[in-house]
Amino acid sequence: MIDTPPTTRTSSPPAETARPAGARASGDRMTRRRGPRAWFRGDGPHTLVFLLPLLLCFGLFSWRPILDSAVMAFQQTNLVTVPTWVGWDNFERVLADPLLGTAVLNTLWFAALAIVLGYPVPLVVAVLMSEVRRGKGLFSALAYLPVVVPPVVAALLWKFFYDASPTGVFNTIIGWVGIPPQPWLQDQATAMPSLVLFATWSAAGGTVIIYLAALIAVPPELYDAAEVDGAGVWRKVWHVTMPQLRGVLLITFILQIIGTAQVFLEPFLFTAGGPANSTTTILLLIYKYAFQNSLGGDYGAATALSLMLAVVLAVFSAVYFRITRSWSDS
Repeated sequence: MIDTPPTTRTSSPPAETARPAGARASGDRMTRRRGPRAWFRGDGPHTLVFLLPLLLCFGLFSWRPILDSAVMAFQQTNLVTVPTWVGWDNFERVLADPLLGTAVLNTLWFAALAIVLGYPVPLVVAVLMSEVRRGKGLFSALAYLPVVVPPVVAALLWKFFYDASPTGVFNTIIGWVGIPPQPWLQDQATAMPSLVLFATWSAAGGTVIIYLAALIAVPPELYDAAEVDGAGVWRKVWHVTMPQLRGVLLITFILQIIGTAQVFLEPFLFTAGGPANSTTTILLLIYKYAFQNSLGGDYGAATALSLMLAVVLAVFSAVYFRITRSWSDS
């Protein structure tokens, strides 16, 4: 008698495993979707309690002033008398001001000089500091030191350095190499570059630290491979460092554009908009609208110009990020 092997019964897969992948993913999304009752029974109220102080601070000190400024742009007020609703009159008066065009051109000129002269400086300094083997912490502290100095103190100190006489500090230094004394802040041609020089010195330290942190994340294998291929220092910087810092460079570029469009401290402390309005910027014009006399200025015109500047910067930022999205991802 020949024994036949027992037949094995194959059980059908459970209903969960038999479901198509699409249906299973849809079911998972349905289970992850939480309604108001589930949010209230879960950790939603505790999260809201922790967020409530932050939301109150932002609402009171950030969002409410923005909304009040937007409303004030359509009013005639000096913060003393009762405001009156004037509609678009403030915007029309600002656009009709002949000094507005001068302020816009001066701001664009400051931004262009800051990009050409000031934007590459932090990157060059960071790359040089990344090659230093010893004392990197000391050099980082020295690079960041101008950021720690109070801006008003630094501006008054540089204003003393910008003395146009032959015995001035900067004129004495450039005299050692045979350059004649310069008028610096006293001449329309050199006033704005002088402000850009100070702004670059005072703000470059923070950007240097950002670039140093980004350079640490660059894989050293890329530099080793470049050396094997015979690349020199500048080729490694151009073909390895720059592509790896592309995202950081795009962010710092838009931040510099926004910062230079809102320049105020340098022309206010150094030249007060002179000589002959050659350093009057948009924010300085806003300041003059609001505080042009001791009884209270035209805050409606000041907030109207501020709102227009905010809209222009918001549109520029949106277009910039739209254009550079593929560059930062590639």
